[in-house]
Amino acid sequence: DLPKFGELLQNVTVPVSREAVLQCVVDNLQTYKIAWLRVDTQTILTIQNHVITKNHRMSITHAEKRAWILRIRDVKESDKGWYMCQINTDPMKSQVGYLDVVVPPDILDYPTSTDMVIREGSNVTLKCAATGSPTPTITWRREGGELIPLPNGAEAVAYNGSFLTIAKVNRLNMGAYLCIASNGIPPTVSKRVMLIVHFPPMIWIQNQLVGAALTQNITLECQSEAYPKSINYWMKNDTIIVPGERFVPETFESGYKITMRLTIYEVDIQDFGAYRCVAKNSLGDTDGAIKLYHIPHHHHHH
Repeated sequence: DLPKFGELLQNVTVPVSREAVLQCVVDNLQTYKIAWLRVDTQTILTIQNHVITKNHRMSITHAEKRAWILRIRDVKESDKGWYMCQINTDPMKSQVGYLDVVVPPDILDYPTSTDMVIREGSNVTLKCAATGSPTPTITWRREGGELIPLPNGAEAVAYNGSFLTIAKVNRLNMGAYLCIASNGIPPTVSKRVMLIVHFPPMIWIQNQLVGAALTQNITLECQSEAYPKSINYWMKNDTIIVPGERFVPETFESGYKITMRLTIYEVDIQDFGAYRCVAKNSLGDTDGAIKLYHIPHHHHHH
């Protein structure tokens, strides 16, 4: 009566650097011998209780008289593959099982993009590379959940792929992008890439004509956008207005947007005329004009 396998060899999946346990169950072994082999390299690993291979991470234990257990400590990706349990009958009997080694994702610093500075209107490609097994999926998202322009002209909250290409970058695309790598093996990892968009200043003026009566207080206002941040100031008759008792310039910033205000207290006759708000950065400068005109007081006669 010849030996036979008591159970099928189970396929095993192990995270890298853990221990893999392969179990071969044999009934009625008698004086025959059991060997473990590595199929892809045709290596004999163990015979009975002896480890044959030079690999010190492997050991064999014989449990409950019928189970022959091959243990592989500190599993490496190279241990992945088919393993055979063999009985030296004639003809020999064997069964095979697959050892899969899974590796959590890791984002490679090189060739993944670092922070990018790009001129508005040019094209940019953000790159993200990751290793892992199974091969990780790469997803791009924006840190604040803003939309990402897709190659087909649409926009979406997320984009899948190693390369995120944005054609004709504009200032709305500026900000932090997250490259997220996941393959179902925890932990999921991410890297933050800043996209910085440079553009020369622009100015908008809501009211280009502002009327004031004498002794009234009045505020002139300009909106500007620029990146890098601009220097902003007011001019009248080609001279820069210096903050004083009656002239108070203020700027309010929100990202690359700036609101400029000039408050004039107790308007005087020489205050009427043309004012210019100016914004300057390394890429250029621009200005906008506001005209302050006199509204005479009407005296009401009863």
